[in-house]
Amino acid sequence: MNIIWRGGLTVSALALYLSVCHAQNSQFSFPGAGARPHAQNYKDMILATCVANAYQNDKSAAIDAGSSVSALRDWTEYDMERAPVAIKSLVDSYLVRNYHNPLVEPEIKDVRFDFLKCLDLYHSSELDEQTKDLVINPEHKYRQDNQ
Repeated sequence: MNIIWRGGLTVSALALYLSVCHAQNSQFSFPGAGARPHAQNYKDMILATCVANAYQNDKSAAIDAGSSVSALRDWTEYDMERAPVAIKSLVDSYLVRNYHNPLVEPEIKDVRFDFLKCLDLYHSSELDEQTKDLVINPEHKYRQDNQ
């Protein structure tokens, strides 16, 4: 875990703060992404990007998914020069798909199946190929170097 010291926070003050936080919420835990391989985090980041884009008009969903994207970026080594364009292209290509379900559409007006599109993207061979092409040390884990 990287700690950025601000405002003269001492080790003892940090220990006190962490113990108070722990005492207040025994359910507190850390995301598991730091223990997962870079390749898996990259795929998870793409899924979160897709969800953030699909639900950009729902501010809560977009903020939550976008925050997850930011966190996953910190735990993933990938080609940061080529990836943004590749990610946008892949996500956009799935979100523009026109999924149709005649059983649901009479019941729900303007249904788009965006989450299903994101899941299809997540399980796609295109994402597998992009991951192989752009992820650095795909089996390596963030916590191997940052404990």
